[in-house]
Amino acid sequence: MVMKSFRGHSPKLGQGVWVDDSAVLIGDVEIGDDSSVWPLVSIRGDMHQIRIGIRTSIQDNSCLHITHASEFKPEGHPLIIGDDVTIGHLVMLHGCTIGNQVLVGMSSTILDGAVIEDQVLIGAGSLVPPGKRLESGYLYLGSPVKQIRPLTEDERVYLNYSASNYVKLKDAYLAAL
Repeated sequence: MVMKSFRGHSPKLGQGVWVDDSAVLIGDVEIGDDSSVWPLVSIRGDMHQIRIGIRTSIQDNSCLHITHASEFKPEGHPLIIGDDVTIGHLVMLHGCTIGNQVLVGMSSTILDGAVIEDQVLIGAGSLVPPGKRLESGYLYLGSPVKQIRPLTEDERVYLNYSASNYVKLKDAYLAAL
């Protein structure tokens, strides 16, 4: 893995974190215990902070960045990701907030200032526009994203299963080292 300091900030990893050798982490990035960062992920906290919770998985080729402070947005937007979150392959996260027990489907984009509440499932290929808030307990899909229906009990259980499954997988990778 490539970990670069920038402007006095260096990436920090919690206990039991696995980061693939091809991933790049820059600047003010903190990753919580038992989380995983998979091949070719870019996490760039160069102009604001990025915080990733515990038991959270960032899948292959995802790009995580922030919104810098400027005259257009004086405080900018950090990127905050909660606990037990699965970020699918090829996901773009930019200056947004994601709650706990969330699954972001492959090739989705979540933009500046968007807020994803806890227990949300975002279908593959979805676009969450700037500033949009997704309410807890629902499936969202589309470009732009629309609320489709309440999550089923099986889907709610799956959110935790997905996070736990990636903890087991990253543990197998760590054991192989």
